[in-house]
Amino acid sequence: MKAPSRFEEWLESHGLDVPIRTYPAGTRTAEDAARAIGCEVAQIVKSLVFTAGGRPVVALVSGANRLDVRRLGALIGGRVAKADADLVRSATGYAIGGVPPFGHATALQVYMDRDLAAHDVVWAAAGRPDAVFPIAPARLAELSGAMVERLT
Repeated sequence: MKAPSRFEEWLESHGLDVPIRTYPAGTRTAEDAARAIGCEVAQIVKSLVFTAGGRPVVALVSGANRLDVRRLGALIGGRVAKADADLVRSATGYAIGGVPPFGHATALQVYMDRDLAAHDVVWAAAGRPDAVFPIAPARLAELSGAMVERLT
């Protein structure tokens, strides 16, 4: 039996029973994840990290959609730029392609696109590029502390 990942340890320390599923072929992109899981690309949650006013923020967006950075900037009240890989890792504790929507290394403001609520279940990264978990959108918003807005 392999050792639990940092994300699995975080879930356990918070008393959360979330079923992590791994896929050896990988789930790094929304398309890869949807293909591995057998669901629609729209059910995949992309955890995107940006900076706003020099601070990292997370945007949770459907795999079928493209984030509108102007909308995110308007919500935050400032200019938004995509975070580089080093900032993503230092802010979240995870590498691009495996960033979960919550359980980050630092406290981050999270925004969730309301289009995700169109699904009963969505799938989010579980800390590694081959691991995901299913979650109801309302629970995703609750656990991530996300502000649910139109982001696309």
